[in-house]
Amino acid sequence: MNNAIQTISLVNLALTFIPVAVVVFIIWKWQLDYKTSVYAVFRMLVQLLLIGYFLNYIFESDNAWIVVAVLAVMLFSSSWIALRTLSAHRKVLYMKAFWSILMGGGLVLILVTQGVLNLEPWFLPSYMIPLAGMIFASAMNSVSLAGERLEAELTHDMPYAQARKVALQASLIPITNSLFAVGLVSLPGMMTGQILSGVSPFIAARYQIMVMCMIFGSAGISSALFLVLSKASFRKSHF
Repeated sequence: MNNAIQTISLVNLALTFIPVAVVVFIIWKWQLDYKTSVYAVFRMLVQLLLIGYFLNYIFESDNAWIVVAVLAVMLFSSSWIALRTLSAHRKVLYMKAFWSILMGGGLVLILVTQGVLNLEPWFLPSYMIPLAGMIFASAMNSVSLAGERLEAELTHDMPYAQARKVALQASLIPITNSLFAVGLVSLPGMMTGQILSGVSPFIAARYQIMVMCMIFGSAGISSALFLVLSKASFRKSHF
């Protein structure tokens, strides 16, 4: 049995954009903002192509300061993107989102890389950067959902304490669904990638357990911190 990962040709890769085009067509047909979807897909394509080349340089350089710089870019970017649905109030809430993702995601990243994996060296790029990406992305999505739901509930005059509970619960829906589905409905990215590369499914399962725990933890801690830190801002302005 050949466990080598198959190389995807550019022609074959283009086929994956067929369902994307279908979704964009539906969005356009229903008179929704299709331009945002097109722009998001375009950015994804450009960013991933660029990061593919960039990561080769980072992995070969083996420099701690470069890794720290990459983590900083991830952190600042995720904090900004998290407030996309609250774009009119990004300047007010940005530092709240930043500290929430830094504390919630950063602490989980340290625990996983230095406690669970015991990376040597501590900044090992091939582990640190992908794991940081998953953690910060999870925290970012959670903060975004929490902020959007909190704003919606306050707009409908729900008491702040109750609105915060609803917002936290809503922010955890995606990751909670993933916890229920993993192993039954889906084999998540890290586990699938390891199995495709020939790693034992038992070892791959351990890594995936680690990933699911770190994603759930970073999402919950970051969204809770954001709701606490931004309390005064939401109450003052009611947006």
